[in-house]
Amino acid sequence: MASGRLPAVKTIPRLPTEERAAILDQLFEPCVPLHTLSVSLLREKTFDSYDDLISSIGLQLTELAESPSTSDKEWLESILAAHPRLGQSKIESTQSRAEQAQLGTGDDPSAQSLSRLNELYEQTFPGLRYVVFVNGRDRAAIINDIESRIERRDAVAERNAAIKVCPSWLSQTIGN
Repeated sequence: MASGRLPAVKTIPRLPTEERAAILDQLFEPCVPLHTLSVSLLREKTFDSYDDLISSIGLQLTELAESPSTSDKEWLESILAAHPRLGQSKIESTQSRAEQAQLGTGDDPSAQSLSRLNELYEQTFPGLRYVVFVNGRDRAAIINDIESRIERRDAVAERNAAIKVCPSWLSQTIGN
């Protein structure tokens, strides 16, 4: 699979395991727990579109979120934790690197505020990362969003919000 290019969705079940894992890395974030959860799905099912593929993986993640099992929730959190922190310097996925580049970094007050709020978020929701669709939104909008989510103090809503980020990104960045 050429870097940055997704194969025709109908060919995915015939691809080697490593290439199916690379597709997951490109659509989500590089994450071995997600590979463990979803690589076999990409072999077993033929999708009509990448939207369908993403929806099926979203369903898997939602099932983990709704499970009464502590280990399922921990597994989900390990997948969600693959998402880079805001302002993180080493970012593996192209889409996250591009999104965070528009937020910029530095010593200005809003960058410091994002860093402080990110730490507060992770203290408020142990095991979770603040996950948001950044593309096209400025720092002020992101700061407002993270503050309202911290004030809400709803871990279930946070898990669900993180699961829904990828379809928002997908619909605006790739075609089927």
